[in-house]
Amino acid sequence: MDKKKFFHNSCLLVLFGLLFSFSLWADNWKLLGPDGGDARSLAYDPRNPDQVFLGTSTGSMFVSSDGGRSWSRFAHLGRGDDFVLDHIVIDPKNPDTMFVSAWSVEDQRSGNIFRSRDGGKTWASLPGMHERSVRALAMAASDSHILAAGTLDGVFRSKDGGDSWERISPASQAEIRNIESIAIDPKDPNVIYAGTWHLAWKTSDGGATWHHITKGMIDDSDVFSIIVDPANSSVLYASACSGIYKSTLAGELFQKIQGIPFSARRTRILKQDPADSNVVYAGTTQGLWKTVDAGKTWKQMSNSEVVVNDVLIDPRNSSRMLLATDRGGVMASADAGVSFVSSNHGYTHRYVTTILADKNEPGTILVGVANDREWGGVFSIRVGAQQWQQKSTGLGGRDVFALKQAANGALIAGTNRGIFILDRNGSAWRPVNNVRGEDPPPVAKGTRKKSPPTAAAAGLLREAKVNDIEVAPDRWLAATSVGLFVSADQGKSWNGGPVQERRDFVGVQSQKGLVAAATRMEILVSEDGGMSWQLAPLPQKLTSIRGVTVTPQTAILLVSREGAFRSSDAGKTWERMANGLPNEDLSSISYDESGGALLATSLSSGVIFESDDGGRTWRHGLDSGYPLRRIKQVQGRLVAATPFDGVIIQQ
Repeated sequence: MDKKKFFHNSCLLVLFGLLFSFSLWADNWKLLGPDGGDARSLAYDPRNPDQVFLGTSTGSMFVSSDGGRSWSRFAHLGRGDDFVLDHIVIDPKNPDTMFVSAWSVEDQRSGNIFRSRDGGKTWASLPGMHERSVRALAMAASDSHILAAGTLDGVFRSKDGGDSWERISPASQAEIRNIESIAIDPKDPNVIYAGTWHLAWKTSDGGATWHHITKGMIDDSDVFSIIVDPANSSVLYASACSGIYKSTLAGELFQKIQGIPFSARRTRILKQDPADSNVVYAGTTQGLWKTVDAGKTWKQMSNSEVVVNDVLIDPRNSSRMLLATDRGGVMASADAGVSFVSSNHGYTHRYVTTILADKNEPGTILVGVANDREWGGVFSIRVGAQQWQQKSTGLGGRDVFALKQAANGALIAGTNRGIFILDRNGSAWRPVNNVRGEDPPPVAKGTRKKSPPTAAAAGLLREAKVNDIEVAPDRWLAATSVGLFVSADQGKSWNGGPVQERRDFVGVQSQKGLVAAATRMEILVSEDGGMSWQLAPLPQKLTSIRGVTVTPQTAILLVSREGAFRSSDAGKTWERMANGLPNEDLSSISYDESGGALLATSLSSGVIFESDDGGRTWRHGLDSGYPLRRIKQVQGRLVAATPFDGVIIQQ
């Protein structure tokens, strides 16, 4: 992810942030995986460097007690899942005192600093920084009571271990804002460097005065990271969108470091080897780079596909290191970066979009994953096994939003760019996006038929986002961003397009000739297998339809941000399903073929709701402890997809 875009695009004072450990949330459920995902920050316990803490982009923290080989859920900071935890700082004199900085993805002007005094058992949000978007955090090496925080409002400092904070950058000076990086001189805590979205600043008197340190640095540079050599505080390195810079004059003059290609110059993190000041690592959006001669020459150490967010070096043995990466989770090296292996056992931070129980292999679960490119796609696991198998060859790093199975056992995937099939016992997915140019798209009753799709229109399916796929005995249907498509020959060819000028479909289901297709705000219904369509009059204006279900009794169920609705007359009339269901923020309703019941999930609750009468009444079932997107039953055990923590399974 491009960091500049990530950062730029992007009541009562709450004194205490609640800590939720996984064991307290849901004793009867466990995280199943797949392992990996985005990792934002790393820090080790100074007493025991094998104890490593990991921060995510959704407010969750994980911990490893074996140097990053395996992980478990540790804490959740904030009330929602929107906090990016970019910095974890631990007091070396009292390691039970920990600080974590946070900023919100949903409201980028908001954030916090959290502190724990008992090694992470409990956390409190610090009043002086509440609701501030904290992008950088540093502790003075010479005095651990002194902390500096970089926010979108400026630079703040605490001299009493976080109890109180003061702004030390002038509130009237608009240029010392949007702070992206902070560094404190290891010998003099009054010397503070602040990197902004436009170059860097320095104070030598604790913030009383500031001056721009720009000489030698290309103008209009975001300064992502600043480090000061602990052995010689006149030496510092700064990374910016224009490259990496070095100063031997305490920032008064910079020289641009050569040797890293322009494409890899967006350097998110710089880290110096604690045992050898000539060794510096640069974590970029195109891999990890390393210099062993204080910046004279550089060598790429990792694959260029790796986006590095943080680097952790073992203070006992600097050949051992961990990387926090986008999509790839944690990567470990035991040879100073010469080689890396995935180190994500127990760390699950995945956006699982869909769950499928394999009909031909009972007990096998398949899931589709989004936002992980080459580390994503489709994964499978057999219940009781320890390891997921990635089944993504041929998908080309595409996101997967729909996953279904044909009668012959083949898997069908709807992706962000077209439809793919993995044949039974096949090794690679193949595209099935052939649109028949001679067939017109479905039309509504009483409307004029439109001309057949052109050759250009026929290619739309290859680039379309496929949100849902319905596999019926006589036809397949695909709800896409460019229209609704139908195949009568198991995906070999498709016909379709917009329906009544509606293009962006999010869901489609059918039963006995009744087909319901949903856009974000409307439902179209066909009672003749898709030959003709009618726009169903909904009971109220909906802003976010999330799915549609057609029951074996041909009732249409609609799930949305505004609640759930039911129609028993092909969409002509609707009733709100409020008898036992929440009134808002539902995420899915699915029919459980094994139990003959309906199961509903919510993004604001971990409760699984059940109905045995086609959705007329609902009862509260199990509480998983997690917000849920999807739910399936596999061999008598419930399996659910969470928004960001992968799949959980009922113990």
